[in-house]
Amino acid sequence: MNKFIFRTKILAITLLISHFGFAQITERERPKEWDQLVEGARFIDRFLPMKGNILSSDTWGANCVIPRYIDNGIEDRIWSYWGGNIKKGEDGKYHLFVCGWLECSPKGHMEWPNSYVFNATSDNLTGPFIARNIIGKGHNPEVFQLKDGRYVLYVIDGRYVTDDVNGTWEYGKFDFNPRDRKIVEGLSNLSFAQREDGSFVMVCRGGGIWISETGLSEYNQLTDKRVYPDVDGRFEDPVIWKDHVQFHLIVNDWLGRIAFYLRSKDGIQWVVDPGEAYMPGIAVHEDGQVEDWFKFERIKIFQDEYGRAIQANFAVIDTLKHEDKPFDRYSSKNISIPLNPGLLLTILDSKPITSKTKTIRLKIQAEEGFRPQTDIDISSLRFGASGEVNFGRGCAVLNTENDGKDLIVIFDAKGHGITDREFAPKLIGRTKSDKLIYGYARLPSINYVEPILSARAPVFMKQVKGWSGHIEVQNFGQVASEAALLKVEYMNNGKTMQIATGKVPVLKPYEKTDLNLSCKNIPEEVEKMDIRVTIYSGKKVLSVFEQKKVTK
Repeated sequence: MNKFIFRTKILAITLLISHFGFAQITERERPKEWDQLVEGARFIDRFLPMKGNILSSDTWGANCVIPRYIDNGIEDRIWSYWGGNIKKGEDGKYHLFVCGWLECSPKGHMEWPNSYVFNATSDNLTGPFIARNIIGKGHNPEVFQLKDGRYVLYVIDGRYVTDDVNGTWEYGKFDFNPRDRKIVEGLSNLSFAQREDGSFVMVCRGGGIWISETGLSEYNQLTDKRVYPDVDGRFEDPVIWKDHVQFHLIVNDWLGRIAFYLRSKDGIQWVVDPGEAYMPGIAVHEDGQVEDWFKFERIKIFQDEYGRAIQANFAVIDTLKHEDKPFDRYSSKNISIPLNPGLLLTILDSKPITSKTKTIRLKIQAEEGFRPQTDIDISSLRFGASGEVNFGRGCAVLNTENDGKDLIVIFDAKGHGITDREFAPKLIGRTKSDKLIYGYARLPSINYVEPILSARAPVFMKQVKGWSGHIEVQNFGQVASEAALLKVEYMNNGKTMQIATGKVPVLKPYEKTDLNLSCKNIPEEVEKMDIRVTIYSGKKVLSVFEQKKVTK
């Protein structure tokens, strides 16, 4: 896979794509440190060869995607397909919820705003999928299942709900509460991940994080800025999911045709892992032949029983979207690419891992088709913080022990790199047949389900004697919070001054309170100043919210 990811030369090609103007396709310059990443550091390293049984040249498509597996994903000569993710139904079939429009539409690919959503089924996870019925109008679908078993199918500006994946779907709308935060780039291309209590974290196209207690109840925005990498990207197509260790997020820079991979302990605060998540060139057959699709968009993830990503589905097109005309050779489809799911890992040490730790005991679980005691090249293993392991550093192996069919690896803790900011240390290595192995583990000293206190903007009112104020605080965590303190500051021309404080009481999950603020030092021009609200416990900062131009 490395031949597709070490592209460092900047190449900007300006292409005329419509009478409205120009669009630029840019090969992004990669950070120099990415040249030092080892295999297994990047998400793109997890892509496996495509599967299919019918390799054909007798089909539509540019030369770069012929021959291809026409039984992989979904395609035909009638519809142009786009987007969509897969759920396994109670009927034992795999259901791909995909959108599409007639290939013969006068506007060609630009007919996409008039998409229909299909329920397409297959007996195999990779396809071929056959469209069985039309659910209704909609674009960029993503399906998820509620705690009560119902299915929710998101589409841009709406959603469908059903009790039966093969039944009738009822159309409706989500409710959104931005909670005084700016919505970046609007509410489209939403993606959802379920938490332990059945609530949902949602990310929108602009990179804002939202939470709903049920998945259908009101979605509340918690972030005041995007969580994406701090780079000059044109972001879209976020996908979020949760496994047994952590949350994952991938977002695509459509202009640079490169995607980024992020991880999180709680779905709110995110870290960016280095390296490409995906880019053109990942659709590879076992023999090395490449289906060189021009665009890979709308990534969606299929997960196993542990939540691990075992397949990625993409909307792909073989040319510029505006060049796809009716009755021509070009079109779009959905493809399936298997993923290396990673290993099941457990840290056996009960004490926190610190600079004084001498050894780390890690259990690698046996699975069907994988025998860690005989399959692993032990000398290849490195374990520790991702920032160490991704660059070939980390802990080396001291010894191993067998535990039933599982393997316990004892690492020399020197060089683990684990700090109090780490929540999921990483393992990278090889099998004896030179296949990549990797995995993440939870730290025994970390609480992975915590309260999440979040404030709205304070409201100040001038009284005869001074000022009064109040502020709403809500716990969006899955467990009760402890009592906390709140501080409000104004910021103007580089100057910061505390203007109000309050005490946050114990709050149950999703409970809210309205605090009366103790106010001082409030300037007359407060409505023109930036406001920062900090909630903290002792020296630990629980949340920070910044807002522009608070009004009186």
